[in-house]
Amino acid sequence: MDNLKTNAEVTWCPGCGNFGIFTALRNAIPKLEAKGINRKDIVITAGIGCHAKIFDYLNLSGLYGLHGRNSSNAEGIKLANPDLKVITFSGDGNGLGEGLAHTIFAAKRNQDITMILHNNGVYALTTGQFSPLTDQGWKGPTTPGGSFEDPFNAISLLIEVGATFVARTYAGDIKHLTETIVKAIEHEGFSFIEVLQPAMPYHKWEEYKDKIEFLDKEPVSKEDALNVARNSHRFMLGVFHQASKKAYHKGLYGDHNPITKRLSKSTRLEKIRKILESK
Repeated sequence: MDNLKTNAEVTWCPGCGNFGIFTALRNAIPKLEAKGINRKDIVITAGIGCHAKIFDYLNLSGLYGLHGRNSSNAEGIKLANPDLKVITFSGDGNGLGEGLAHTIFAAKRNQDITMILHNNGVYALTTGQFSPLTDQGWKGPTTPGGSFEDPFNAISLLIEVGATFVARTYAGDIKHLTETIVKAIEHEGFSFIEVLQPAMPYHKWEEYKDKIEFLDKEPVSKEDALNVARNSHRFMLGVFHQASKKAYHKGLYGDHNPITKRLSKSTRLEKIRKILESK
């Protein structure tokens, strides 16, 4: 577990919920390895924000992208080499604000990637602007009178657009978070995990811990999942939806892998020569 850390200085605020997500990831990797998933085959991407610092601290290969482009980068990596397990990290602003279209289309396509959304309900790194998941009435630097917008329901939104594994967890419950991450990465298709976590300058643990509840049972259909997601409060945790559907790369390639099964240079040149000669 310790060899999953880098030597980078950790600059999250003391007490930040990101520490819980970081710990859960480091717990999950050995569990995945025990199931036959080599950490060398796990690749990560991130956007811009407090969430993205995990890229610097987690000793795994990957790509640090632009604001909101983490999902599209993850899609590209998966399509380039379908044998890889791709985890993409995002904040609530990065993934459902700037990156909303990328997130929705990755889910729509059922790309075989796992998206971990660090939901602190605020643009924390840029000092407290309200985000697409900020609670109505929240008072911050850009909403001194209280935000008057209705936030997205991230769970129902991702179920509706096509994600085939959708769950909500909490950075204060490392065991549940670890187990959910393992399930999501094992799942073939687009996996979405919303992780509730406080950004300490704007939210405290006390706002979460006494409100946390767990689903009594996993919904059995997409319609049931949508109904539960729409009618339960935002502190309800569990797997809301899990379905079997062909992943995008399987529909595109079948069992082909453009990296491991690519043609040699000489074969490609020979095919090009024959095409040119036939014209």
